[in-house]
Amino acid sequence: MRDPSIPNELFQENERTAPTHEGRRYVDIGPFHTESGGYLPNVTIAYETWGVLRGMGENAVLICHALSGDSHAVGWWSALVGPGRPIDTNEFFVVCMNALGGCQGSTGPSSMADDGKPLGSRFPLITIGDIVEAHKRAIDLLGIGRLHAVAGGSMGGMLALEWTVRFPGFAERAFVAASCASHTPMQIAFNEVARQAVQRDPKWRGGDYPLDDPPVGGLAVARMLGHLTYLSPASFERKFSRRLQNKERYEYTLGVEFEVESYLKHQGEKFTRRFDANSLLVLTRAIDYFCLTDLSRSRSRYLFVSFTSDWIYPSWQSQQLSEMARSAGLQAEHKVIDLPYGHDGFLLDGELQGRAVARFLR
Repeated sequence: MRDPSIPNELFQENERTAPTHEGRRYVDIGPFHTESGGYLPNVTIAYETWGVLRGMGENAVLICHALSGDSHAVGWWSALVGPGRPIDTNEFFVVCMNALGGCQGSTGPSSMADDGKPLGSRFPLITIGDIVEAHKRAIDLLGIGRLHAVAGGSMGGMLALEWTVRFPGFAERAFVAASCASHTPMQIAFNEVARQAVQRDPKWRGGDYPLDDPPVGGLAVARMLGHLTYLSPASFERKFSRRLQNKERYEYTLGVEFEVESYLKHQGEKFTRRFDANSLLVLTRAIDYFCLTDLSRSRSRYLFVSFTSDWIYPSWQSQQLSEMARSAGLQAEHKVIDLPYGHDGFLLDGELQGRAVARFLR
């Protein structure tokens, strides 16, 4: 049954309206037990929708965001999602939900507990399965009885995969970009360095920092490390080469000398203004825990996309997923795209990836 507290006009909005963050809505899914043994007395999930729902969900497409994303899919995935885009909001009813453990409206470590303080270290460790379970409860309350497709890249790809095995047949198709069945030791290592950057910041305080004085130094360094993995060597060379930052010669200081240093510093500082340090810890741990061994329970069709220049989620991991699907007797296609964008390719490429997605969804 659809939650009566959710207004009917939500499902009759103008398909061509340009969505904004003001379109964010919330649904309470009640108490929640995590796979780690933790307990949350009440969980709220933030979400946004675009388009008009047909039937019980014949045209519903669920978008799953990457680690630092949010519910505003037409913003961060504008290459693929929107009016006239491959995931066309004039045709599909598109839903995107902020992850459990996030910090953009869904319950996470920065959410307030009954004592008026942030949950902080009291927020339990979670899994990809927990996030999908929470989102399924929200989907049920929205009255969506099936999904035409579930789609996502990176962490979002893991979520899409989990949907297909946790709720077999609920999503007819799954589009999984730049993702994997499980992290390699190197992928875990990058996440651990990011976590250590946060945890070694004195302001982290064991996870119980005031929201107006968070560990921004450690979080900024963690984000800088992340940006090293998002791009490719070729894209760094093209963007920056060895150009100096607003100068013609070295100043022989430990300040900013090169353009690439200025870029990383800017990205780190910008990130601290929109993301919570504890959410970074919780979500990176969740994707490190993810380990999909087979797709035998799935009843979905798959499109896997990878990028030749993506060295942090290399193409062989998507090929492994494609072979896993085929060995389970499922329809699967793996498209390898030769672009120099690195891991960011799944966010930036609306043309080659877009044609494959449009064809797959129809």
